Amino acid sequence: MEFAGVSSLQQLQALSDLLSTQQDDEDDADCKNINACAQLGPGQVGPPPKKDKEVSTACVKKNSKDIWSEEEVAEGSQYGDDNDLRPQPEYEIILKQSVGTEDIFFGLNGKDPSSMCCESMLVKIKLPDTKATDVVLDVKEKFLDLRTLKYKLGLHLPHPIHSHEGKAQFFSEREELEVTLLMKRPMDLINMP
Repeated sequence: MEFAGVSSLQQLQALSDLLSTQQDDEDDADCKNINACAQLGPGQVGPPPKKDKEVSTACVKKNSKDIWSEEEVAEGSQYGDDNDLRPQPEYEIILKQSVGTEDIFFGLNGKDPSSMCCESMLVKIKLPDTKATDVVLDVKEKFLDLRTLKYKLGLHLPHPIHSHEGKAQFFSEREELEVTLLMKRPMDLINMP
């Protein structure tokens, strides 16, 4: 069969040449891509990192002899003592909220049982064979430190609290200390004064 003076054999030969050169070019491009991909590692994924100017810490520090600033030291870290072998007493943290009948029956204040609606935190600490006069308690915004002759408790609190607005009560019959702490909450629709 001839088409415009060209035999089918010539057409097939021309098509074969056309396809074979394209395939060789694609193979070469694939090899180049494979070599480029083989050189990539996890650090080359994404945009290149920006070079930030390093700020010398000598200029940033105040002219003092302090090694760390107060923001760099975790609250309560000064109470950790590995050489103190006193055991940690059993304790329980209970979150509390003030609810009235309008909250229970009508839900007018929009409070729910979640911890986001709680106003205070009750920490119950069991102190067997301990007198109330033996208890030393120090409360910070995020840390509670309790020490007795027999026990030591350094407790990082789950929520920040008002350290000066709390109360502690020791129950001799149960040998238990209850510390009630008012939590710091942002003012929003749920936590209205």
